[in-house]
Amino acid sequence: MPGTEKKKSGFEALAKSSLYPQEEMLKVKKGKKAFFIGLPKEISLQENRISLTPDAVALLVNHGHEVSVETKAGEGSKFSDKQYSEAGAKIVYSPLEVYKADIILKIEPPTVEELEYFRPGQTLISALQMGYLGSERINALLKKRVTALAYEFIEDKVGGMPIVRAMSEIAGSTVMLIAAEYLSTNKGGRGIILGGITGVPPTRVVIIGAGTVAEYGARAALSLGAEIQVFDNHLYKLRRIKHTLGHQFYTSTIDTVTLSECLKNADVVIGALRAEKGRARHVVSEEMVSQMKRDSLIIDLSIDQGGCVATSEITSHANPVFRKYDVIHYCVPNVASRVANTATTALSNIFTPTILRASEEGGVEEMIFAHKWFMKGVYTYKGNLTNESVARKFDMKFKNIELLLAARV
Repeated sequence: MPGTEKKKSGFEALAKSSLYPQEEMLKVKKGKKAFFIGLPKEISLQENRISLTPDAVALLVNHGHEVSVETKAGEGSKFSDKQYSEAGAKIVYSPLEVYKADIILKIEPPTVEELEYFRPGQTLISALQMGYLGSERINALLKKRVTALAYEFIEDKVGGMPIVRAMSEIAGSTVMLIAAEYLSTNKGGRGIILGGITGVPPTRVVIIGAGTVAEYGARAALSLGAEIQVFDNHLYKLRRIKHTLGHQFYTSTIDTVTLSECLKNADVVIGALRAEKGRARHVVSEEMVSQMKRDSLIIDLSIDQGGCVATSEITSHANPVFRKYDVIHYCVPNVASRVANTATTALSNIFTPTILRASEEGGVEEMIFAHKWFMKGVYTYKGNLTNESVARKFDMKFKNIELLLAARV
C-alpha cells in the first residue's frame, strides 16, 4: 500500500538521522613530549628562590628534557651553577638566552622588562600576585600570545592548592621567628619575649584567618607559650584549626567591635586572610590600628593579594618594616624567600611531577585540556584573558578557558 510504504520510509529516515550512532571527533592522545625549560634569575623583591633544585633538573634531563639555567639563578637558595651544570642543565649568561625556552618557570611574576623577552607560543608558570598586579603585565602577555599559569591557582586532584599550601606552611612556621625578632628591644619593638615565662603575662597574638598559615603560626605561638586569638568568618575553619591543634584558645568570627577590642591589647597581629574571588578584604581599619599599643607589631602575610590591614603597604627584604601610628608593620610578600633553600625544595617537589605528567600527556596544552585542576591555573591563553577575577579587576573581557579548549578539538 502506498501509505504503508510512506510510513516505512519515514521511520527509516528518522532512524538514520537520530538513532544510528553518529560520528564524533575524538581527542587523540599525543606521544610523550620533550620540553625545553628555562629557569631565569629572579630580579624583583630580593627573591632568593628558584623553581627546581639540581636533583630535580637531573631527573628531568634523564627523562629527555632540556633545561637552561641563567647563571647565579640558584645562588639565593644555595645552589651553584656547578651543581646545575653537573645535573645536566645548560648554564646561560643572559636573560635573552634563558627566555628562548618553550616553558619559563619562575617564582615572581615577570617584570615589564622581562616580558619583552617573551614570544608567541611560550608557556609561563609563575606567581600572579593579584595584590599588585598591573594591567600592563596582562596586556603584554595577551599581546605576546603567551599561555600563562598562576601557580597559586593550580589545584590538585582533590581540590587543594599544593603550592599555596606548601608556601603557607613555610610562612606560618616562619612568621613567629619574624615576630620574635621585631618584638625585641634592638629592633625598636616592645622589648618582650614571644611567649611566656613564670610570673610574666604571656604575649598576646591575634591571628586573622584560620587557614594553613594560621595553623602553622598558631602552633608555633602556642609551643612558645603565647596567648592566641584567631578570627575568621568561616566557622568550619575555626573548628578545624582547634581540632587540628588540639588546644583550647579563643576563636571568633570577624566582628568589628570584638576584633577592635582584641587589637587594643595585642602585642602581635598576623594577617593571614586569603582574598576571595580575587578581592582583598581590609578587615582591620586605620582607626583600629591607631588604637593599638605603641611598638606593637603587624605582620600582613596577605599583602601579595592586597592585604587585610588598611595601613599595610608592600615592603621588601631590604626594607621590611615601616611605622604608622607607632605600630611596626612588616609587609613582605615573599616571606618564604627568607628560607629559600627549604622553599625551593618544596616547590621543586610539586613542579617536577607536574612537568613529567604534562610530558606524558603530550604537552602543556594537552595537560590543560586533560586536567581541570591544572586548567584552573591558566589566566591567559593564546591572546585571550581567561580568568574572571583578573578581568573584573581591570574591567577587561575574558573568555571561558573550557570553551576555548573545546573549540580546538
